[in-house]
Amino acid sequence: MNLRMFVSGRRVKKWQFVQLFATCFLLSLMFFWEPLDNHVMSHVKSYSYRYLINSYTFVNDSLSLRHNLDSMASFQYLINHKEKCRDQDVLLLLFVKTSPENRHRRDAIRKTWGNDRYVRSHLNANIKTVFALGSPSNPLHSERERLQKELFVEDEEYNDLIQQDFTDTFYNLTLKLLLQFRWINMYCAHAKFVMSADDDIFIHMPNLIEYLRSLEQIGVQDFWVGRVHRGSPPIRDKSSKYYVPYEMYHWPSYPDYTAGAAYVISSDVAAKVYEASQTLNTSLYIDDVFMGLCANKMNIVPQNHVFFSGEGKAPYHPCIYEKMLTSHGHVEDLQDLWEAATDSKVKTTSKGFFGQIYCRLVKIMLLCKIKYVDTYPCTAAFY
Repeated sequence: MNLRMFVSGRRVKKWQFVQLFATCFLLSLMFFWEPLDNHVMSHVKSYSYRYLINSYTFVNDSLSLRHNLDSMASFQYLINHKEKCRDQDVLLLLFVKTSPENRHRRDAIRKTWGNDRYVRSHLNANIKTVFALGSPSNPLHSERERLQKELFVEDEEYNDLIQQDFTDTFYNLTLKLLLQFRWINMYCAHAKFVMSADDDIFIHMPNLIEYLRSLEQIGVQDFWVGRVHRGSPPIRDKSSKYYVPYEMYHWPSYPDYTAGAAYVISSDVAAKVYEASQTLNTSLYIDDVFMGLCANKMNIVPQNHVFFSGEGKAPYHPCIYEKMLTSHGHVEDLQDLWEAATDSKVKTTSKGFFGQIYCRLVKIMLLCKIKYVDTYPCTAAFY
């Protein structure tokens, strides 16, 4: 017994020594090697912090507000639909992030994966699709007025726009995220799942609905799934679109987060993220990172799913369609992909022993390449 305690104590001390060494090593990188803050060094710092220390308490403290504020309360709704989820059992609330000028993308989504009526009639599930946007950002006042009038006409026809009066720009993406979570909290908190997606995403809705139903049956909680980024460093290159200055975020690594292009959360996570968003500084304009900060504060860990795609388009093939959930970068080809991916013949491609072998080989050829392509990882070939 004493020997076991002695061995256990030695292990604890050894681990504490490793943590102390890692902390000192990281601090030396941060403060003494700062002039070498190039792409490689930033990843060394980030991965050291993420995998050796992995504590974001200081980050949360540094970004916390002095008192509780609802930062979205000051932005009035230009278009709203409070009744969208009222008195209904909603499996999925689908928030599509869009820009005022992207009418053609919204129309394509309404005809394909965002079509509520299709999901109800073909998949026997109740989803609600809404488009989140701010006010037009065109520098000409006359153009802003014209586009806003067109949005009012569009919403009269479809009743699916949720718009607030902040300017719709890249640097206001966090405001758009807050719009989504505030609206969910006020008008659709009973939806079992919430999905946030960009308007250039393809979603294989039949596969997604099947996946969510399996999760609903087991009563899943604290659920957040998508393409997970682990140990990502802030970009300090001023020429980058994603540049974040030290004054805005001091730390070498972001908490784990899912790519903002598409992710799914359970309703309890939506409530917790909304609660956390009220206490964190919203000046960080990279919305998926801000989502990660909110979730980290509430001890919610993202789960990676191999069929949530990265930046690249998924390969066009029935063996891929069979399991795919999302694919990124689809605008002009959305209708064609929807018809091909939801064809009833897709499911027969991998039937039987030889069908399974065939699809396994096809997926290995399409996904396991020497030169990395950010679609699905090679491991997806074995699912």
